[in-house]
Amino acid sequence: MLKKLFVIGLSLMIASLLLVACSRTGKDQKSSVKYITIKGSDTMVHLASNWAEVYMDKHKDVDISVTGGGSGTGIAALLNGTTDICIASRKIKAKEESLATEKGITPNEIATSRDGIAVVVNPENLINELSIEQIGKIYIGAYTSWQDVGGPDEPIVILSRESSSGTYVFFQKRVMSKKDYSQEAMLMPSTSAIIQSISQDTWAIGYVGLGYGVQAGDKVKMLGVKNDVESPAISPSVASVQDASYGIARPLYFYTNGIPDGATKDFVNFVLSDEGQAIVLEAGYVPIN
Repeated sequence: MLKKLFVIGLSLMIASLLLVACSRTGKDQKSSVKYITIKGSDTMVHLASNWAEVYMDKHKDVDISVTGGGSGTGIAALLNGTTDICIASRKIKAKEESLATEKGITPNEIATSRDGIAVVVNPENLINELSIEQIGKIYIGAYTSWQDVGGPDEPIVILSRESSSGTYVFFQKRVMSKKDYSQEAMLMPSTSAIIQSISQDTWAIGYVGLGYGVQAGDKVKMLGVKNDVESPAISPSVASVQDASYGIARPLYFYTNGIPDGATKDFVNFVLSDEGQAIVLEAGYVPIN
């Protein structure tokens, strides 16, 4: 009996030691995982997710989360210390830099790629091209009917991103000469919401990142854009953004707190590498180099 009790006790002790060892191993493995958070521009979410997916396939010890919300949301997260990388479709504003200084944050700007802004309408709309001036007049409310730009006498339904979006800010500066958006403009929470609305409304107009416009396929029609009345209309594409012939284009950025290090630095280097820039092209954006 004593021998049996000894054997049982020894077995229990060994099992207990194995459980402790497994528990420690699990904790060690968990603690060795490196986490990178990316937050900001909805324009860049698709691209950043593609980068993250390929990078994590090659680095099993790294976990990357990507969320949108707009460039302003991403910059706010950087200043609040709740993201490692802010993705932004605009430059950081002076007032944001001042706030960063107050908080001891040093925004570090990294240009990662370029993007064209496609002006999109419903495929049933017979309008195929507009000048930047005409688009601007639509968005400030000077033109309210498609008849004003050579179309039928139907009201123009204006769709825009919300004010926290970097695309909203860039579009206002580049197309509208910094004038206010029409009070009739409907502010949409995401690019996908704009595409969905335009696919269902024959007389709606909106603007989206080139990659999203390409991905939408026949749900929307991307308009040719004339830089001025005398210029030919240029369709948004990788080639027309690269050669600067398409007039509504901008750089896309990462912002980090200071020079990145560790896993974040390695991820940034991957994004800027030939492999990372090939992903840019595959996703419908334009490589930075």
